[in-house]
Amino acid sequence: QVQLVESGGGSVQSGGSLRLSCAASGYPVSLCSMGWFRQDPGKEREGVAVIDRDGGTRTADSVKGRFTISRDNAKNTLYLQMNSLKPEDTAMYYCALIRSRLSWWSLFSPTAYPDWGQGTQVTVSA
Repeated sequence: QVQLVESGGGSVQSGGSLRLSCAASGYPVSLCSMGWFRQDPGKEREGVAVIDRDGGTRTADSVKGRFTISRDNAKNTLYLQMNSLKPEDTAMYYCALIRSRLSWWSLFSPTAYPDWGQGTQVTVSA
């Protein structure tokens, strides 16, 4: 069974940076598509950035130019580098994994993913 363990969240001031990590076990990330999602209480889960099994990436308009998704195949780990953080970035951040090939649009949909991490909280103060 695939397991995902997230880390790197915390509290930072506006304009600061964080790097989130998602360590995967049970399946090589090089053969998967993966994504980062975020959610505040009472709101829908939002796709932030995705990477396909070929290494191609896409980011949501709300974070474009500020966030970068990447992976380290040797460490079997997914990363989200978050720069120029804003208070509206405050949320619980989750990583997710799927083995099947999907369209870019589908990869931004939370319902497409069967495997999820536990989440890590990011809080950005003004």
